[in-house]
Amino acid sequence: MYFPYFRGRQYELLALRELAQSGLLGGHVIPIVEPIKLTSTFDGAVKAFTDKNQLLALILNPAVGDLSGGTAIGAILPYISGSVIPSVIMGKDTASAIRPLFNKNILGEDVLAVMNNRDFLSEYHDLFGNAPPKYTLFPDERQIRRAVNANKVMFEDKFKKQGKNADYLNQEDEFYSDDHLYFNEDGFAGFSDYSIVGNEYDESGFAPRAVAIHIVYFADDDNVKNVLRIRHFVSDTNDDVSDVAGKFHEAVMKLKRWYDVGQSRQRTTALSTLLAHAENGYYPGLPTIKKLSIMHHLELVGRYLDYLSGGTGN
Repeated sequence: MYFPYFRGRQYELLALRELAQSGLLGGHVIPIVEPIKLTSTFDGAVKAFTDKNQLLALILNPAVGDLSGGTAIGAILPYISGSVIPSVIMGKDTASAIRPLFNKNILGEDVLAVMNNRDFLSEYHDLFGNAPPKYTLFPDERQIRRAVNANKVMFEDKFKKQGKNADYLNQEDEFYSDDHLYFNEDGFAGFSDYSIVGNEYDESGFAPRAVAIHIVYFADDDNVKNVLRIRHFVSDTNDDVSDVAGKFHEAVMKLKRWYDVGQSRQRTTALSTLLAHAENGYYPGLPTIKKLSIMHHLELVGRYLDYLSGGTGN
């Protein structure tokens, strides 16, 4: 199983909503959303998953954004349903986040836990000592690996974020992940990452000097088939913040030239949209570019996992 982790920014929620509505996630992708605020976009994304009976995990005790600090549990709890997995970040407030679930006869074994700090292993044992959570996400740290006995999910930030978009010109193509190849034999029930967004949370925005499109793709790397790499398609005229549409055209034309030389296996609904923008010269806006890159990544990995389980696809 693949558990892509998002902070609930608008473009992330729109990506998830469109994937769910279009049936593009497959049966082996369970997105996790740590809500930063409750909005109509958040409502629409959750509704899309419940309408399609597609699994989604919601964090009850967000660590960042307007809902952090343990005050939002009551507001998020009504969204928990049969297709929405209650989830918690292990910390000092975890017990208070889980207590309302127990009052609704939701057991610890129905919960997804995020254990990203070994200092809270005692809280983890207190809450889940009798029955392990449905899934536990954690980084590849020896102390946590020893403590989590079942339903383990490898959780790592795979996106190497640069200080500014133009910096990706120095490393336009790089290794992304091979967790999808080895998680089973390593004793994990799944793997998790932050897609092409990365773990860093920053609410500030600014006009970029460069436009970058981040595309995850399958490749044969060092004699290993189907490794995931990531390619950064970056504009060239990056001296100032003017003509963002022109910068996007430079970047997306690089994407089109790359795709046209033997990359048809990477095609997804979102990638097709980006290629259409290259052909017709349309600029969709920076948030939509991020949305499409996320959609591409999740559809690509979901298709691959469905294929491994005996479906059709990659």
